[in-house]
Amino acid sequence: MKLSGLFDRRVRGFRVVELGGLGVLLALVLAVYLSKAGAGGERADIDHVQQQIGDEQTRIRLLQAEVASLEQPERLEALSSQYLDLQPIPAKHEVQPDELPDLALIQRVAKGAATPAVRTAPQTATNPLTEPAAPDGARPREGR
Repeated sequence: MKLSGLFDRRVRGFRVVELGGLGVLLALVLAVYLSKAGAGGERADIDHVQQQIGDEQTRIRLLQAEVASLEQPERLEALSSQYLDLQPIPAKHEVQPDELPDLALIQRVAKGAATPAVRTAPQTATNPLTEPAAPDGARPREGR
C-alpha cells in the first residue's frame, strides 16, 4: 500500500485522513478543556490563599495596634503605681554612662572594700591532675 493510497481510501464514506484529523482535533480539544479546568481550580486555590494572606495582615495590624496601646508609658506608669507601688526615678538619681565607674568605687568604699578583691585559685602542694586524691587516713602513692 502506498502513502498516496492512504489519502484516497474511504471508510463509510470518509477518507482515513479526515478521520485521523478528526481524532487529533478531538484530542486537542479535550486537552485544552482539561488544562483550562485545572487552571480554574488552581486560580480558586490562589484566590483562597490570597484571602488568607489579607486576613493575616489585618490581624497583624490589629495586634500591632493593641501592643502600641498596651505599651503606652502613661498606662504602664499607672499600673506600676497601682500594683507594684513603684514611682518614676527622680532626675537627681540619673547618671551618665561615664560616671558609672566613680559610682561603683563610691559603693565599694562604703561597703569597706577600697580595692577590688581578686579571687585566686587555692594553692596546693600537689597537682590534682597528675596525682589521684588520697582517701582519708591514707597516704598518696610514691614513685610511679
